[in-house]
Amino acid sequence: MFFFNLFKKSDLECPRCLGKGFVDWEDIRRLNKQLKWVPAPCAYCNASGRTTPEILSKVPVDTTYLTIDLPESEIEKIKNADPETLEKGRQKELFVDNLILYALHHYQTKNMDAESIADLYLKTEEETALFSLERENLIQYIERVIELKKSELN
Repeated sequence: MFFFNLFKKSDLECPRCLGKGFVDWEDIRRLNKQLKWVPAPCAYCNASGRTTPEILSKVPVDTTYLTIDLPESEIEKIKNADPETLEKGRQKELFVDNLILYALHHYQTKNMDAESIADLYLKTEEETALFSLERENLIQYIERVIELKKSELN
């Protein structure tokens, strides 16, 4: 009986990808992760479309930091609720949230474009910053922030 349960596949549909094994734009909107995720294989179920009650109880489905581009060791730490790794994820999400607010503030109140916002941000970024971005990637990201804001206004 023990061995049967050990190798039994989970029959629970993954709540992140809804059993598809892939997180698409609809899932991203449903989980309110625009500007934080892009379509990709689902890290919550390891692209299987199925998950376990253990994962459901340990890891919120919308955990921003749990993405497929992380090293397997980091994914396992998240799934095992490692406090240090979870804190690292909270810090990264806080960084992204603040970057979004920074970009929106300068776009809406100063009428700045993405390139100007990126240049201003990079001038004020500390050399010891926990997270840093290359200029071109930052400009592209800020453009996405602005585009999302424009689409919300229409």
